[in-house]
Amino acid sequence: MHSVARTLALLVLIAALPAAAQEFPSRPITLICPWPPGGSTDTHLRRFAEIATRTLGQTIVIENKPGFGGTIGMGLVAQNAKPDGYTLSQGHIGPFRIAHMQKLAWDPVRDLTYIIGISGYTFGVEVKSDSPFKSFQDLLDWAKANPGKMSYGSTGTGTSPHLLMEEVTMKTGVTFLHVPYKGNADSTQALLGGHVMAQSDSSGWGRFVDAGQFRLLVTFGTQRTKRWPSVPTATDLGLDMVYNSPYGIVGPHGLEPKVVKTLHDGFKKALDDPEHQKVLDQLDQELWYRSSEDYTKYARETFQKERALIERLGLLAK
Repeated sequence: MHSVARTLALLVLIAALPAAAQEFPSRPITLICPWPPGGSTDTHLRRFAEIATRTLGQTIVIENKPGFGGTIGMGLVAQNAKPDGYTLSQGHIGPFRIAHMQKLAWDPVRDLTYIIGISGYTFGVEVKSDSPFKSFQDLLDWAKANPGKMSYGSTGTGTSPHLLMEEVTMKTGVTFLHVPYKGNADSTQALLGGHVMAQSDSSGWGRFVDAGQFRLLVTFGTQRTKRWPSVPTATDLGLDMVYNSPYGIVGPHGLEPKVVKTLHDGFKKALDDPEHQKVLDQLDQELWYRSSEDYTKYARETFQKERALIERLGLLAK
């Protein structure tokens, strides 16, 4: 009799397995922000997570894991996360560059699953509003007259805000004093406190510009921003350089295709929500939707392409 009961219990359990497998997500999802709290990425991801909590039906918890040019957070997912879809990270361009500058313990293409592309940053250089630099040319002229003394904060070595200034150096011959921080919240505080003379950053500075605390000198997009149309682009100033740094959401290698599809579809609905577009407008960020397939292709191509940039800037690991 006991064996019959055990057999029946086993059959019930087997019958329940497909239903349980379809229940993803059945508990909260952790989304790692590889930058400190309070910056533009953190601001965007927190609002995006609130909207995606509705579209996926489970709470999405933001966990900040900053450091090493934004690679610590992504590395935790690549190396330690279970491939079950419950631990994800913002995926950004940093590791595609840093991996060519120094040894990473993980591979940014092979060790991650690229789920969806969502947005991209607006980059700019700004100073405090009481700075004597009224234009980017003023800043360059002072830096040229005072080699290595023009200090600026960035979000870390090898990040876009750092590399675009390296390219300015390459194009103008002007040298700067680079001060790397863990993220733009930290570098913004450094500028506010007068610890650096300028900041190269994504649009986390927007509210400080709007409040009259910072003066935005230049942006690095293909065209002037909608929000600050009087501010020239680097191309307007004859530097002929464009920086955009799209990002998305990634998981560990080995995620099941149906889990990837569930996450992609839920995030896509959040992406298309009018509330999300309002957040992008506030941060002066563009929508950058990429399907899982297209985002994976972008990752492979960008990893190869960024090697050429690092080599051109003389930063390739020996």
